[in-house]
Amino acid sequence: MGSLSGILQRPLVAAAAVIAASVSADVSERFSSLRSLVRGSDSEQIAPSVPGSVQDERSLWVSQVSASKLSDLSFVSRIRVPVPSVDLLASNPSCSLATSVTSLSALRCVYQSAELAKASKPSAFTIRASLVVPDISYRWHLPEPNAIDLSGSSSCVSEKNRTVVVLLGWLGSKQKHLKKYADWYTSRGYHVITFTLPMNEIMSYQVGGKAEKNIESLVNHLADWLDEEQKKNLVFHTFSNTGWLTYGAILEKFQKQDSSLMGRVKGCIVDSAPVADADPTVWASGFSAAFLKKNSVATKGSASSSNESNGINFSQPKPGATETALLLVLEKFFAVILNLPKVNRRLADVLDTLSSAQPRCPQLYIYSSADRVIPAEQVESFIVEQRKAGHEVRACNFISSPHVDHFRSNPELYTAELNHFMDNFVLSCCNRSS
Repeated sequence: MGSLSGILQRPLVAAAAVIAASVSADVSERFSSLRSLVRGSDSEQIAPSVPGSVQDERSLWVSQVSASKLSDLSFVSRIRVPVPSVDLLASNPSCSLATSVTSLSALRCVYQSAELAKASKPSAFTIRASLVVPDISYRWHLPEPNAIDLSGSSSCVSEKNRTVVVLLGWLGSKQKHLKKYADWYTSRGYHVITFTLPMNEIMSYQVGGKAEKNIESLVNHLADWLDEEQKKNLVFHTFSNTGWLTYGAILEKFQKQDSSLMGRVKGCIVDSAPVADADPTVWASGFSAAFLKKNSVATKGSASSSNESNGINFSQPKPGATETALLLVLEKFFAVILNLPKVNRRLADVLDTLSSAQPRCPQLYIYSSADRVIPAEQVESFIVEQRKAGHEVRACNFISSPHVDHFRSNPELYTAELNHFMDNFVLSCCNRSS
């Protein structure tokens, strides 16, 4: 084990020197956390960045609620929630929906009456406000009071209100990054949960640690919500390989806890993923992008230029010297880590679930030929395999947008794809189209 530690430390020390000289203090701080992980772990503690099997824990706390109303949410009555400090903010000026605000005391009353033991359903009320809370692993966002109804069908409105969309964030994402996606879904009548794994939890990951407990808490919370009535359903919207692998860990937990939960998953949207094997290059690219953020070439899209033979040609920017060095070190690092028997076996289990044991529900893949983290050809290869397995699969290549940046790069196309998929393939109340 001593020799393994030496193998891992040498490239990481070199990378730390590169970072200290060339990038911001924030990047250096994050990378030093990774270096500390390697020094302080042995082969029994090192595990993949996305949690694997989770241990049972029955004392669960629900994350804070980011809400517009609490009607039709009886599952809250079984969950103890700490009373937060609350600021009632004005509604988003870009939103034309009606505003209705209740008193702060009424909101506190609902929080204080929410217990783990079975209790009466909290009184329904409407609140058009945001809750200022710390950045936490998961958060509820409830349907807007006057959600947009494009279907014109009351049955569709009711079905949307019985559906929760679970947004699983990318590596390094925070609650604020997922809010625009949550706002889009809630404006159309869906419940939403946004889930993130903070970088410090991933980099200090160990079996039975905080990351696993967060996923365990989320799974049990979803099971409680579904248990209220049989017509409630789930849709998962994952981002990058981190969100996608988290989805796999959740599916594993569903299978072990109650296999009927798999049948309540009515759709899966995969944004900027997957790569269905433990590829060190992909892991290195993902961590490099998370460390460098806007300084990474992964955040840059393709530039188009005229070409006499093909008409339009897309050229991609080249990584700078710092990013090239960081990518090289990380690739060597993950080539070792991903081949550790325990890590390799755990990843294989999750990937097998995602490849061959997904729920029989429609899938939508959103990706880009310009993605510098997730190669488009690997996404397309996985799509082919899913179709061969009999899954209903749709896909959209955004061509030139960067990794997990398709919504910002082309919001009209992105939301049109989501609308079409949800209305025509996920919701049973709408007419299906090919």
